[in-house]
Amino acid sequence: MASEPGPLDADVIVYIDRSDIHQGRLDELQRGIRRVVAAIESLEPRLIAYGFHLDAASGRMTVTAVHPDTRSLELHLEVGREQFRSLADVITLTGIEVYGSISDRALEMLEQKARMLGGSGVEVHERFAGFARKGTMG
Repeated sequence: MASEPGPLDADVIVYIDRSDIHQGRLDELQRGIRRVVAAIESLEPRLIAYGFHLDAASGRMTVTAVHPDTRSLELHLEVGREQFRSLADVITLTGIEVYGSISDRALEMLEQKARMLGGSGVEVHERFAGFARKGTMG
């Protein structure tokens, strides 16, 4: 008998966004990031990985997230909307890249996020081949 599908049996989605940090706002951004991470961690138990990466010297921030499927990405965009909006005064989003298959709804939500945080575009790259292994993510 086949086992129930696990969280990595679906098309894993890798999300990357990049932003410019507004000059003189790094400390404020760091406080905001801590709030966002705390909220997201408590509300999204299926999110596999979530990280904010700051390059203070160049004034840039990169956000990475790994979702087990498009439903997880949609939930992230729903529950995180106000959290993301709270960072709008300290960053300008320059691009969103998504690797994996996502729903039309998720794409629409990503486009709304891009407009809200700076008007950048969204690139989606469907996976041609590959795999995800269960039990290796921890």
